[in-house]
Amino acid sequence: MNNMPMARKFRAEAGFTLLELMIVVAVVAILSTIAYGSYQDQIVKSRRAAGASCLQERAQFMERYYTTHLTYNKTGSAPAIAQCDNEVSPHYQVSLVAGSLNAKAFTLQAVPQGAQSTRDTLCGTLTLNQQGVRGESGTATSADQCW
Repeated sequence: MNNMPMARKFRAEAGFTLLELMIVVAVVAILSTIAYGSYQDQIVKSRRAAGASCLQERAQFMERYYTTHLTYNKTGSAPAIAQCDNEVSPHYQVSLVAGSLNAKAFTLQAVPQGAQSTRDTLCGTLTLNQQGVRGESGTATSADQCW
């Protein structure tokens, strides 16, 4: 018979136990959940910034038209605006507020579309008028949070 003690017969095994592996998987899952939520928030913010930028660009074209014609463009459109609208069209519908356009005043709006409308409850519809007054229709305490 072999007189070696039982402890010496078994060598120390290298590697991870199932418990250690499950702890690592749980930690990675928690971190992934947090990271994905933050990622979605940043997507909403970047799309909102693009919508606000498009409103400002369109307002700039309205002011350019006013400078040369002393009235605002009745259609609210200009050739260069089409590019801005194409960039935000899946996420925002940029347009004039019905009834707001006259010779001396206008109000533009960017209405969220699709997933942006359900995810961006803070700001909702963004508005901008000829005086540069910015607005929002969401739960934000001030328009500065959205612009």
